Amino acid sequence: QVQLVESGGGLVQAGGSLRLSCALTGSIFSVNNMGWYRQAAGKQRELVAVMVTGGNTNYADSVKGRFTISRDDANNTVYLQMNSLKSEDTAVYYCHAARVRLTIDTMAVDYWGQGTQVTVSS
Repeated sequence: QVQLVESGGGLVQAGGSLRLSCALTGSIFSVNNMGWYRQAAGKQRELVAVMVTGGNTNYADSVKGRFTISRDDANNTVYLQMNSLKSEDTAVYYCHAARVRLTIDTMAVDYWGQGTQVTVSS
């Protein structure tokens, strides 16, 4: 069964660091972009960072210079290194894999992780 398995969330003090991991498990043919979104209480889900196939990255302005996304294509895993965390980074973080094909003949679909809570105390 193909799914995104996240880990690494938790409680950290402001100024601290956390590293999130997300593995796309199961047998697949290909995947395009992999990235992270977050949703704070009472707010809409927003893009945090994405890495496209080929290595280009895109970050939300609010995390530029503090967060770094990386990807291990051999293991279909994406990471988010979060430094200098602020209270406003508190949210549920969701991993996203775009246009996943299970075989060369199947339709491409997107997958979402179950979400991992990141809480930054001030």
